[in-house]
Amino acid sequence: MKETQLLKGVLDGCVLQIISQKEIYGYELVQELKEAGFSTIVGGTVYPLLQKLEKNGYISGIMKPSQDGPDRKYFYLTPDGQDYLDAFWEQWSDLVEKVGKLGGN
Repeated sequence: MKETQLLKGVLDGCVLQIISQKEIYGYELVQELKEAGFSTIVGGTVYPLLQKLEKNGYISGIMKPSQDGPDRKYFYLTPDGQDYLDAFWEQWSDLVEKVGKLGGN
């Protein structure tokens, strides 16, 4: 099984966790995910996810000038996003515990 299949279910939480730590723009977010070990992540995966999270009210974006070119859209967590992130960590912890009970390596 490819990691991407498992990742689909948790990527929202991973992205929200990064955004909860600081305002961040899309490319920077992709780089942070790669630094965390998600080497298969590309912008084509992250940008639609950011749009979905913004549409759902979990994040909000604001355009800011960039020293390196055109303005960038920086994202930050909304109160609803924090609630979603808190629920994600609860569910993640519960899932890890259940899977761990099954043994495995």
